[in-house]
Amino acid sequence: MIDGMGRSYEELGVGDVYRSRFGRTVLDADNVWFTLLTMNTNPIHFDAEHAAKTEWKKPLVDSTFTLALVTGLSVADVSEQAINLGWREVRLPAPVFAGDTIRAETEILEKRESQSRPGRGIVTMRTRGLNQRDEIVIEFERTIMVPLASD
Repeated sequence: MIDGMGRSYEELGVGDVYRSRFGRTVLDADNVWFTLLTMNTNPIHFDAEHAAKTEWKKPLVDSTFTLALVTGLSVADVSEQAINLGWREVRLPAPVFAGDTIRAETEILEKRESQSRPGRGIVTMRTRGLNQRDEIVIEFERTIMVPLASD
């Protein structure tokens, strides 16, 4: 393991909030590629004519891309050394469109030392993805397993 990479269990405090250093502007190509890679055939993501007939009038970014992007934006802050154990309660309160710039904000909710894996801790967090207007576009809880500093 590379020293100094990511935060250890002890460095993640309940109530701490980490805001991603960078945002990421979503490109139309990101949406099309991700939709094709995942074989998502819903035309709302890649058919401008179809999307023009919806309430949004333009293609929506695939929500699983948004989940992956916001998770990735939070890695440097909370999980660079971690193993992801899962997501839950994923909500999508606002759509994402090509051209939106997304950033992540993560709050540590709870933590405990692992009972089955010595030298590891379990951390649960809530991550929000926000667009350039500070609207929440995705929100989820995530649980990770992270090394203890003494390990």
